[in-house]
Amino acid sequence: MTTHPAAHFFDRTTPPHMFTLVMLAGLSALNMSLFLPSLNAIAAEYGVDYSVMQLAVSGYFAATAIMQIIVGPISDRFGRRPVVLVGFAIFTAASAGAALAPSGAAFLGFRLVQATVATGMVLSRAVVRDLVSQDKAASMIGYVTLGMSIMPMIGPFIGGAVDEFLGWRANFWLLTLMGFLMVVLVWADQGETVRDRGVPFREQVKQYPALLTSPRFWGYVMCTAFAAGAYYALLGGASLVASGVFGLSPLQTGLALGSPTVGYAVGNYISGRYSVRFGVNRMTLVGTGIASAGLAVSLAISLSGYESALLFFGFCTFLGLGNGLTIPNATAGMLSVRPHLAGTASGLGGAIMVTGGAALSAIAGSSLSPEAGSLPLQAIMFGSSVLSGVAIALVIRRERRLGID
Repeated sequence: MTTHPAAHFFDRTTPPHMFTLVMLAGLSALNMSLFLPSLNAIAAEYGVDYSVMQLAVSGYFAATAIMQIIVGPISDRFGRRPVVLVGFAIFTAASAGAALAPSGAAFLGFRLVQATVATGMVLSRAVVRDLVSQDKAASMIGYVTLGMSIMPMIGPFIGGAVDEFLGWRANFWLLTLMGFLMVVLVWADQGETVRDRGVPFREQVKQYPALLTSPRFWGYVMCTAFAAGAYYALLGGASLVASGVFGLSPLQTGLALGSPTVGYAVGNYISGRYSVRFGVNRMTLVGTGIASAGLAVSLAISLSGYESALLFFGFCTFLGLGNGLTIPNATAGMLSVRPHLAGTASGLGGAIMVTGGAALSAIAGSSLSPEAGSLPLQAIMFGSSVLSGVAIALVIRRERRLGID
């Protein structure tokens, strides 16, 4: 790890300020959630089925996965700063295109191009790992991903309110403005953290076998993938469950979707405070246990015959709290297997996480109906959280065999 100067706000000769890193991750998360309360309305305006318009969620996740695979290695070679600038410039243009889209097909096309905003999510984590060690990285990532919890917390509420008063297209004009402001912020503040012209592609390729054949790397990756997958399944099915099962309005749906992100924010804060003290593996294991336990209770109550919006979304707070502990710590572990390939590891791990999320989101969207109630979605989220716990348990077992503290 190279020693870097301390960060100074609006000084491109130093690493980016924490505020910039938080906003990079935050806008990536906001783009996933802002329009969710409007999904039914968008489908109705374009005259397409909900399952088709749901591609704006699952298809976007798939496009994000591809984008993360690309931007990680490119940033390891050419640096974090130029890749973020280009990614957010394209995102800004795509957001304006989505706001003006004349048809459902055009809207979905621009929505997929919006996936370039994933550069912020990937490279904010890679920048942290450029600067500090594993346990401290978990702490910093916990604070950085506060942006990924706060934005979705307020995003659906803002999106639902904007839809009711100005129409759903106004949400994409809001994203256009925020994308432009992020380009300005990155230009003014984000100094480069990759030194010595980065790692050439040829050298990266030579290192891939060591990364891709590491059981620890895959354990951390699958832990994050299953943890996030439970939340992505919720995103894919929440609009239909909220409106079709519980009869909530877009504004009420936005408020309800804030429940897991409240928990996620708390979990991120705890990660920021205590990951250095307790270590990434212990924090991750506790996080998966909290998420699984909360969803198990929710599922058991629903199986007993009692269902309500308060029950369903209230227990999703435990999913958010558990993921707020799990994801920053497992991500720090994943990036630390081969620290000099932090961008590649972040991109590949993020791509696998989002691919799994896209699959679970699509499964949730296709398996739900007003008649089935919330049970299918609860079962999917619970199963995914349990598998996340299994993955980190296998990592811990592997490290004990290798004698890694």
